[in-house]
Amino acid sequence: MPVDLSGPAVAFHRVSKHYAGGTAAVDDVTLHIDGGSFVALVGSSGSGKSTLLKMINRLAEPTGGHVTVADTLVTEQPPAILRRSIGYVFQNVGLFPHLTVAENIALPLRIAADRPTAVDRDNRVGDMLDLVDLPRTLGARLPDALSGGQRQRVGVARALVTGPRLLLLDEPFGALDPITRSALGDAVHALHHRLGLTTIMVTHDMAEALLLADRILVMSHGQIVADETPAALLAGAGGDQAQALVAVPRDQALRLASLSR
Repeated sequence: MPVDLSGPAVAFHRVSKHYAGGTAAVDDVTLHIDGGSFVALVGSSGSGKSTLLKMINRLAEPTGGHVTVADTLVTEQPPAILRRSIGYVFQNVGLFPHLTVAENIALPLRIAADRPTAVDRDNRVGDMLDLVDLPRTLGARLPDALSGGQRQRVGVARALVTGPRLLLLDEPFGALDPITRSALGDAVHALHHRLGLTTIMVTHDMAEALLLADRILVMSHGQIVADETPAALLAGAGGDQAQALVAVPRDQALRLASLSR
């Protein structure tokens, strides 16, 4: 059953990230993301999308402006504590190879301030394996024994094991084959709705963004240059840079359709 409450709102207030020499990864971004929404950040490599995402959980610190989650400054608590309240999944998963699948999933519970008992922890790990559609028997295996898609599902389970309401995804499916990528994207989309999350995903795949997100932000040179729904983008909105990204899946769809004529 879906939960009644949505995840937290996220806001960027004139946020910038400048590096030595004057290079701006993020340049004066002001943005509000409603709680419960699924937002995709897209753009070419170096556009600033991953840097913007990482400012939410303080893996990157802004050189100007501030970020809030649920109207609270992210700097009001130490980074380690903040990150325990935010799910984070990235492309390389980051599973510890010497720990079993169950131990990897349980790791955030072991370092939580209110640690559950061993029995409760094991039950929680089992529930998370169920949630991401993995057999509980996989809990005893090491990550190397799993496929790429299974490892990424474990990464999602670990990110959600403490019950966060905010999920950050940084190119989470980029290293997967197309079939696995599509299936996992659908699974994450279903979890977003089932758990009532606020989900923010960085992707370079415009088709993926169009299919999964309800709002798409296009970044270029550290700034948001388009902010549209998928339907609006497909209808031609967003400007030239956004339409250049949309043109790729649109052209692929037309070429595939022509093959059946």
